[in-house]
Amino acid sequence: MVCLDCSIVPLSLITLVILGYLWVKKQFRFFEDKGIPFVKPTFPFGNLSGVGKDRHMGVFINEAYKELKGKDVVGGIFFFTSPSVMPLDLDFLKHVFVKDFQYFHDRGMYVNEKDDPLSAHLFSIAGQKWKHLRNKLSPTFTSGKMKMMHSTLIAVAHEFQKYLGECADNEEEVELKDVLARFTTDVIGSCAFGIECNSLKDPNTQFREMGKKTFELKGFDFIRILFITMFPNIGRALRMKMNKDDVTDFFMNVLRETIEYREKNDVKRNDFLSLLIQLKNTGKIEGEDTDFGKITFEELAAQTFLFFAAGFETSSSTMTFALYELAKEQEIQDRVREEINRVLGEHNGEYSYDACMEMKYLDQVIKETLRIHPIVPNLVRTLNKDYKIPNRDYVFKEGTFFTVPVIGIHNDPDIYPDPAKFDPDRFTEENIKNRHPFAWIPFGEGPRNCIGMRFGMMQTRVGLATLLSKYRIKLTSRTPIPMDYLPSSAGVLSPRDGMWLKIEKA
Repeated sequence: MVCLDCSIVPLSLITLVILGYLWVKKQFRFFEDKGIPFVKPTFPFGNLSGVGKDRHMGVFINEAYKELKGKDVVGGIFFFTSPSVMPLDLDFLKHVFVKDFQYFHDRGMYVNEKDDPLSAHLFSIAGQKWKHLRNKLSPTFTSGKMKMMHSTLIAVAHEFQKYLGECADNEEEVELKDVLARFTTDVIGSCAFGIECNSLKDPNTQFREMGKKTFELKGFDFIRILFITMFPNIGRALRMKMNKDDVTDFFMNVLRETIEYREKNDVKRNDFLSLLIQLKNTGKIEGEDTDFGKITFEELAAQTFLFFAAGFETSSSTMTFALYELAKEQEIQDRVREEINRVLGEHNGEYSYDACMEMKYLDQVIKETLRIHPIVPNLVRTLNKDYKIPNRDYVFKEGTFFTVPVIGIHNDPDIYPDPAKFDPDRFTEENIKNRHPFAWIPFGEGPRNCIGMRFGMMQTRVGLATLLSKYRIKLTSRTPIPMDYLPSSAGVLSPRDGMWLKIEKA
């Protein structure tokens, strides 16, 4: 006698497997059905096989761009079973970033305000909430506010210069990626929290450790983050988090204690936190007429965390790659060192805001570094309503992901001849004018570009000027040539085995 229950169970499983197979097959036909070129996917990772383990996301994005470029204005890739449209044409990018921004204003990042309050920051939030918060925070990143924070930055830069002197005296090769991250941790800790982190003196301070943990991906962390980004509703239902609990607890507690102390003792500082406290208490920023409305403590905490995490990692990596390229090209290093010292001589040796802004060739060096090594190698946008590609019959539904291949565009030989060559003269005013305005996009473009771009560039200028004014950087036997990116570095470019270089007194 056949057990009816026993026969139903395997039949149900077989049915589910067949339905799942058909659904995946349908997903993987997404671009083929529309007649759009795409990179062939495989189950279950789509095109992400090995990403995060054997190769960096940026390497994959660059390879996909090379494979698809020239075939149409857009191409297709797959994150797991989710299709993502890859813009391949710079004129179309203008639609994504500016002309049709009303369709593309969301990044599609994972936000879980209830279980993971630090995830609800300006980089991730969507819709009207993003628009209102961006309006509130924009006055904190004006050139005037940058000048206000500059003196705080310089105080840390002097300690940085002293530390470099010790490195030069020892005449040993130095892992500069870590040194530069400690410098930017101290800068951001001071400018964002008003706290002396002292990471340069003690590399094991809590701020430095928590900064590392923020970008440290272990085990299945990379897959987990990609999963909740692709399937946010499931992630929120399962109470999944973008940030680690100890990182969240540390930053929330530090902020509560710092704000309580400042408010109780009427402490005022020229830093980012002071501006956010003003918004929290009054909805206004001193010197600004607009009443933006108050922000909550949780909103303040999320923005301060973003300022810290994005500020220390992106700037330290930019400086790392710049010094790497300058160590390989000593003539270019000589030229930028000559400019730095000439400008400093005209400003009584002071690394003032105006002096740093006058270092034009240094600015070109930074821009060329970000061309070859864009710290964020791809930008993501998500459609918030159905959209038709201009001059094409391609229509995409609300919720479709668009992945902008920054690293591919920046290393396109048709845009930048001999793209592997480090040549800061690509960024003279004349050469910039002769290129497509969307050919260099390390900070994004349009209304949702990086709000902290001014601060990041200022911090990078000061750090490089402080170092190069007194020291020369040289290659060692441990310098990674060619460059190899760390696969698990949370979507930002970072050298796989650190950056070993030698510091010498000039």
